[in-house]
Amino acid sequence: MSLTFLFRTVARDVVKVSLCQHVQSLHTGCQLLAADKALLMKLRKSTGYTFINCKKALEKFENDIAQAETWLHEQAQKEGWSKANKLEGRKAKEGLIGLFVGDKAAVMVEVNCETDFVARNEKFQQLVKDVAFATLTHHQNKAQSQAGYVKSVLAGEELSKLSVDEGASLADKVALTIGRLGENMSVKRAVTVGVPAEWHIGSYVHGGVSSQTEVAMGRYGALVVFQGGKEEERATLGRKLGQHVVGEAPLSLGNMDDLPCGESETRLLPQTFLGDPSRTVAQFLRGQQARVLDFVRFQCGESTGEE
Repeated sequence: MSLTFLFRTVARDVVKVSLCQHVQSLHTGCQLLAADKALLMKLRKSTGYTFINCKKALEKFENDIAQAETWLHEQAQKEGWSKANKLEGRKAKEGLIGLFVGDKAAVMVEVNCETDFVARNEKFQQLVKDVAFATLTHHQNKAQSQAGYVKSVLAGEELSKLSVDEGASLADKVALTIGRLGENMSVKRAVTVGVPAEWHIGSYVHGGVSSQTEVAMGRYGALVVFQGGKEEERATLGRKLGQHVVGEAPLSLGNMDDLPCGESETRLLPQTFLGDPSRTVAQFLRGQQARVLDFVRFQCGESTGEE
């Protein structure tokens, strides 16, 4: 047997073995791929992160889905903070007013972004909801020891420190949403009110979006604290008063006996009532046997004294 023949035979056998091993590894890889795909889909569904990031997380933790999910949230948080720092100087004048009225307590917040397009995004609206409920929880914890009418106003820096789910702060939540949507955002302000049993809270949101939550959202919002009115008509009364406050933008309450001072009237009670121009707000309230005690109006993007 020649040396050349022997060399060719050995080489052919090596190729056969290598080919068989390659085919076997491909077959095994297909089985692993099917299992990996199921995990990948599960991780994507539970987190909402991209295919590439979910795949990277599973590979990093050898398909341990719990560790992968934790790591993804941590990375998203870091990325969010990074983007938040980069976008910090960009103007955020769009956004939404979020308003929720509960049992003898209500909250109204303003959260800003750069464009109306992002304001319509579900993730941004979820942020508005988170801000509203974090603020309301803070108010209720603080107001437990206080009786009567309680009103609390918080600005952006105070709001950012409030806690949301699992110990994260609202600042963390804002950064995460910035990281996901790529626009600068800010939590501008919030107001909460708590009323005694014989008082009531009316509300109205204008320019609303069809958010699938119990928090009403729009470009304008108003809360009105009032007494009296017929029980079966209080909801309608509260809404009408809120509509007036949004539409006529009063700056102060005034007195029931104040006389109107013309078209530039900025006191609520002497203003011509939006729902019935033949009467002032005070005259309308007398007919309803009711009186307004306080009100708050927010307009998205408006300048405030703290800016």
